[in-house]
Amino acid sequence: MEQNRVRMEGDVFAKHSGLTLVEMQPGRAKTSMAIRPEHLNGLGMVHGGAIFTLADFAFAAAVNSHDVQAVAINVSISYLRPVNSAMLYAEANETHTTRALAWCTVHVTDDNQQLIAIFQGLAYRKAPPATSTGRA
Repeated sequence: MEQNRVRMEGDVFAKHSGLTLVEMQPGRAKTSMAIRPEHLNGLGMVHGGAIFTLADFAFAAAVNSHDVQAVAINVSISYLRPVNSAMLYAEANETHTTRALAWCTVHVTDDNQQLIAIFQGLAYRKAPPATSTGRA
């Protein structure tokens, strides 16, 4: 799992977006984002895309916390209330897994632990690469 954590911490887009990987355990992850001016939309509110990016990063960390790479194949988000805090947190938990699929729910909360958004994702677990026999 350590290699997967290093891969997640090396996510260039997450770094650019100001996201931090707080915790990563098998089937779960927590991320955070300090709200910056570039996270605001034209109405002065935290942009839905910034909230989505935070939740998606937690989702990716949770489903990639195993020895098999996983990629999103379907995601959705419901925004429940505007953000009125300086920090956001996303906690992802796998809710069901099979050999090839992982379902995950992510709760996005603020400094006061108020629920801001609920994200649900489905990931495809890629088959591990075949081992080489050394034959041509």
